Amino acid sequence: MAAEIVIPALVAEINKHLDWLGPEPIAGLEDWRGIQLGLPQGADDRLLARLHEAVRLERPLSPKLWHSFEAMGASAQGTSIVRPVRGAVGCSPAATAAWLGNGQADADSRLSVEYLEAVQERSGGPVPVCAPVPVFERVWVLAAFITAGVGLSVPDELVENLHAAFGEFGVAGGPGLPPDSDDTSTALYVLVRLGRPRSADCLWSYQDGGHFSCFPDERTSSTTTNAHVLRALGEYLALDSLRRQRYLAAMDEISAWLRDQQQVDGSWRDKWHASSYYATAQCAVALARYGGAASAAVVSKAVAWVLSTQRLDGAWGVWTGTQEETAYAVQILLLAAPSATDDSLVRAAARGCTFLLRSDASATPFPPLWHDKDLYTPVRVVRAERLSALYLGYADPRVAQMIMASDAEQQVW
Repeated sequence: MAAEIVIPALVAEINKHLDWLGPEPIAGLEDWRGIQLGLPQGADDRLLARLHEAVRLERPLSPKLWHSFEAMGASAQGTSIVRPVRGAVGCSPAATAAWLGNGQADADSRLSVEYLEAVQERSGGPVPVCAPVPVFERVWVLAAFITAGVGLSVPDELVENLHAAFGEFGVAGGPGLPPDSDDTSTALYVLVRLGRPRSADCLWSYQDGGHFSCFPDERTSSTTTNAHVLRALGEYLALDSLRRQRYLAAMDEISAWLRDQQQVDGSWRDKWHASSYYATAQCAVALARYGGAASAAVVSKAVAWVLSTQRLDGAWGVWTGTQEETAYAVQILLLAAPSATDDSLVRAAARGCTFLLRSDASATPFPPLWHDKDLYTPVRVVRAERLSALYLGYADPRVAQMIMASDAEQQVW
């Protein structure tokens, strides 16, 4: 996310522009003369200052910091302490543009120009915060379908590409990003469920006391990452008898840690997503399947929170009803609840699916709820979550009956 780097850098850039106003009067800008913006509460620029010093002295930086390299300003131009991967610095158009600077003409810079032109061409000008992220998109889409029980026929080439993406510390979401436990655990889960497993030993390097870090030296932990690690380890129990006790011990610790992270209202929150419905879906479903009897109470509390927060139109959402958040809520009700025999649960899930059917997935933009250096939407992932929720709804006879009785299905089909 790098907010602790990007925000101080943006404030510093704004203050530079305020300094440039100079002593001469400029119509409309009189009130800004001499003003300097302060940092938001809780933010400081000490980390940014240390990074500027490291770049000035050309000290090596962790690859995870390359993703936000535009925060270095002019000192980023052409520095040798970062290395473009397939033209991209840190899998980021902004970081790549900052590194390119002006006047470079070597092979790396030509690849970087081609990379920027390619990502710009996709949308006719605007560029995403992070691109390309093939491993992230593929494993998140596959995990959504697999968890919902959708029958899949996955090309061998895709499976081989996932295996080839692994290194000593697992996989990265995209070229130029460092490996992380979130993408790694999700890829391992997908490969196990596709019948093409590999060793999970790369995950242990992220173990940090009673939970798992996304990256080494992580400042803030992620609930959804730990839910994904729990899910992956749970699938390895039957595959690797030699490590079974180690898996069980780690699963007990992660489950306890996740239970402690639950909010008073029954939801979970996470740093990678703005909505509690995403975090709650990942945590509640993982704990329901792999968290043991000790997790039953927190899962039930999460289900109750979902039931209590449905909107009048059948949708769910933190600020307004969205397809993405509604899909997560339906998944919680149909995957994490002890049973779907409760009438209120069945009605809520059916109303959620009806909302999804009434919403045009191709024409309606999904609001950006995912956290990186700014908010973004992984459209393929969100569409997969929507389809998975609808699949679950139709797979449950009582929910399906209510959906089919609604006018929404008639409108769609």
